[in-house]
Order: sequence, then structure tokens, then C-alpha cells
Amino acid sequence: MRLRRSIKREDLRKGIYILPNLFTLMNLFFGFYSVVCAINGQFKTAAVAILIAAVFDALDGKIARATHTLSRFGAEFDSLADLVSFGVAPAVMMYLWTLKPMGRPGWLAAFLFVACGALRLARFNTNLDQSSDGYFVGLPIPAAAGMNAVMVLFISDLGLKNSAHHFPALLLMYGLSFLMVSSIKYFSIKKIEMFRSMNFNVLVSMMLILMLIAAVPSISLLLASLAYIASGPVCLVVRRRRQKNGTTSSPDRAPNSAPPPANDQKNRLP
Repeated sequence: MRLRRSIKREDLRKGIYILPNLFTLMNLFFGFYSVVCAINGQFKTAAVAILIAAVFDALDGKIARATHTLSRFGAEFDSLADLVSFGVAPAVMMYLWTLKPMGRPGWLAAFLFVACGALRLARFNTNLDQSSDGYFVGLPIPAAAGMNAVMVLFISDLGLKNSAHHFPALLLMYGLSFLMVSSIKYFSIKKIEMFRSMNFNVLVSMMLILMLIAAVPSISLLLASLAYIASGPVCLVVRRRRQKNGTTSSPDRAPNSAPPPANDQKNRLP
């Protein structure tokens, strides 16, 4: 999903390439535009801008890999743009949308989201090979920002009063902040390759998914975001239960029972 998540240190070139960095610049533009919309009270537009920024963030790395234009400049630029688009922008949006009436706990939750997002990016930047097994350590910051965006869209479509979602939004911000800096593994979306041939059934499935999102965007995006965020803790519980069952499973013979002596075994042979 991000440029740095699929490259190693020896693959980084010195130089500036226009095409992938142009997509990163569009990511930064929509992140800043989301902040402007949130300040003006246009929260649905701010949420949509964050989702569009996530699309450009997903494309810049794939285009850089497809065109063989990976660079150290692009990797650093991508991280800085992510901090603005998926750290500052959703925090400002959520604070002005629902956290401001809560006072100090509200703005502290918004600050914690930005701080944990910055720590998440810094930890990843110092461990470029952490996603080599197909997983990210900690919730990716674009996924956390997307969850905030789809929540704004969903609540706005329902037409609920502002007082009805103050506390749930506060818990959401704290929960997402914890998941970003946790050691929980999340499936890497970068494994999904767009620039290669695909099965016809896969193409049809993608078309149906896009139709579902177009029909009920707020509900479908909310369910998809919740499923991805919950996948990390659920897979962690499943792995630990499997490890526990593997280590505590009793063998066929009781552990304290000693095998019969060798002489007795020989005597029992026919």
C-alpha cells in the first residue's frame, strides 16, 4: 500500500522520478484539502478527500515498482505525505467533527492519533524488511485514517445527533492509536498486484465489489474497514490458540508412564 513497504535498502536509487512522486504529491494535496474542508465544517468532503488520498497512496508505490523508479527521495516523501494525509488530516477532522465538545480528552485523543501515526511510520522506516513475510507489524496508518473517514460518512448518512457519537469516536481514536503502535500483524495489501494478468473470475469479483461500494458506499466501506481492523486481533488469537493446543496436546501414552523394560519387550515378542 505504501512505497516503502515493498523495497529493500539496496533497491533504493538516488534521484527524483516525476510520475510516482506526482501521485505522492496528489496524496499530500488531498490530505491538506481534507484539513481545509474540516475547518470549514464540510466533514463529508473531508472524509472523501482522505479516502482519495489513500487511493493515490496505494498507486504511487505500485507505479514506482512497475516503472522501476524506486528512489530514496520518493520513499521519504511518501512517509511525510502519509503523516499529513493520514495522521494530521483525520485527527483534525475528528476533533472538529465530534471530539471538540469533550474538552481535554477530545484533543488529547486527536493528538495521540497523530503521535502514534508518526511513531508507526518511524518504526517502519527503521525496519524496511518487516513486511517481507507478507504482513505489517501494527495497523497501517492509511487503514486507521480510512476507518475515521468511513465513520464520518456512515454517521452523516444516518443523520444522528452529534451527542450520540462523542464517546464512540473517542474510543475509536484511542483504539486505532493503540493498534498502530502494537505488534499485531496485519495482512499486507501490497501483495495484491494490479499490473499482471488475472483470472476472469477475479475480474468479475472485483467488478461486483465495486458495484456494491457504488450502491451503498458508507455501509460497504465501513464493513470492509471493520473487517480489516478486526483481522489482526482475530488472527493473533487464532495463532496463539493453535500454538497452545500444539504444546499442551497430550500424547497417546500418559506422560508419567515409563516404557516397559527391554527384557520384558523381548519376552512379549511371539
